[in-house]
Amino acid sequence: MNEFWESVMSNVSTVCGFLAVIAGLFLAAGLLERAAQKKRGVKEPFFGVRKVAMIGMFSAIAVVLMFFEFPLPFAPSFYELDFSELPILIGTFAFGPVAGVTMEFIKILLKLFIKGTSTVFVGDLANFVIGCSMILPASVVYAFRKNKKSAVVACVTGTFVMTVFGTAFNAVYLLPAFSKLYEMPLDVILEMGSKVNPLVREGSIVSFVAACVAPLNLIKGTSVSVVTLLIYKPLSPIIKGGRS
Repeated sequence: MNEFWESVMSNVSTVCGFLAVIAGLFLAAGLLERAAQKKRGVKEPFFGVRKVAMIGMFSAIAVVLMFFEFPLPFAPSFYELDFSELPILIGTFAFGPVAGVTMEFIKILLKLFIKGTSTVFVGDLANFVIGCSMILPASVVYAFRKNKKSAVVACVTGTFVMTVFGTAFNAVYLLPAFSKLYEMPLDVILEMGSKVNPLVREGSIVSFVAACVAPLNLIKGTSVSVVTLLIYKPLSPIIKGGRS
């Protein structure tokens, strides 16, 4: 706990930027959820007793899954696959966009309390915003029309947005930030990709993210979506306390 607060105090500007991103995503989720409720002719609170309890449970499951990471043969070892978005997507379908962003935030907060940060919050911010880039679009699509077809469209949309955004975010922000953080030339990082993936051209950040990052996000989004579509409907009455 002391290490966590020491990291916060020594990286105030980064933390403030992190909090600004979080606030913006919560605001967007709230406005979109209210718009969806208005279209469907309902008005539900963002948080209720049962909803808060389920958000806590799904967030806890997500942080546990976050620690089970799997390397992929086409990407450097610092890129690993986890399925922490699975319980969050299920919970988001049940309770809406605000709940989804909340679960992503709690997941990262729990991870920071348990393990701290080894990347001066850069990796943690990336995990949060890339997770939200799937969860938020998917939840918004499903919130406007809750049926099986909409759920499929929501999952496809979320996977597509996460793949595109995650790929661009790595190229524009994350890889340069890690290069600066670890005082490692960007070409050295790109070379790690070319050693494991022949599609990565020497010195090309575009080919690196296209060949290493995009497939990872696509695999993650597709896997999470397929499992969610298979199990959400049977679980929905249990999650919502008897309501479908």
